[in-house]
Amino acid sequence: MKAARPFDLAGKRAVLATMHGKEEVIGPVLEAGLGLSIEVPRPFDTDRFGTFSREVERKGSQLDAARAKLAAGLEASPEASVGIASEGSFGPHPNIPLLAVGKEIVVLHDLDTKLEIVGCHIDLSPNYDHMVVEDIPSALSFAKRVGFPAQGVVVIGIAGGVPIPSRYLTKRIDNEEHLVDSVGEALKACGAAHLETDMRAHRNPTRMLSIKRAAEDLLNRYRRRCPACSRPGLAVGRRVFGLPCAWCGEPTLALKAEIETCAGCGLSLEHPAPSSTAEPGECPQCNP
Repeated sequence: MKAARPFDLAGKRAVLATMHGKEEVIGPVLEAGLGLSIEVPRPFDTDRFGTFSREVERKGSQLDAARAKLAAGLEASPEASVGIASEGSFGPHPNIPLLAVGKEIVVLHDLDTKLEIVGCHIDLSPNYDHMVVEDIPSALSFAKRVGFPAQGVVVIGIAGGVPIPSRYLTKRIDNEEHLVDSVGEALKACGAAHLETDMRAHRNPTRMLSIKRAAEDLLNRYRRRCPACSRPGLAVGRRVFGLPCAWCGEPTLALKAEIETCAGCGLSLEHPAPSSTAEPGECPQCNP
């Protein structure tokens, strides 16, 4: 019989910490790719780790929140030896004005080997939008633009121009009649209403696709094994810039090499850029 390789996950029982249907996209990818048997704890509350609608603030980083969910999932399912959780983050693009960006991560942790793999997907066109309205027609126009009712919409009260969930909050809006009633209640209470796309996975089809891609990235990272110790997850840990200019030979902003590192044994592998020189257009000296 062929001996199993170290860190193999086939046949292991895994728990996916979610309450928003993420098993629909994560489960098939990791069950087929890793041989896991994935379950979801019922009931399970992930809102305690933070909500997009602001009533519960997320503590720590995106990765911190995913790890906290994962740990809680393992606690809720003591028979599982593998924990899985995901977390999303959305906001304005740091470098491109008026462009939103979303980042999804899916984290896997194996209790037996302490292996952690993090898959990631960056979405430059998430369905992430908001609008302050003072009447029902404006609210209906926003809802139509974002794809309601397939895409969920959240209605939040306002105080001082800032969305304040304690003033008013409705998330479970499934039809136009309910949306009109909710906006009307917020307008009566606050004079204006903050509408935004519901970023919970089960109410945001675009986000659900991004979560699937993050799970696929996790699978691809798992398959990248260290040639020295066979640990999965060999990944680019550092990028070196400064490829010399083809004209003057001075360092440019172009990528010179990528450094892959192993979290287990510390092996470092350098992968030089395909070209040994950069185009003059990338050189601060030749193209100031």
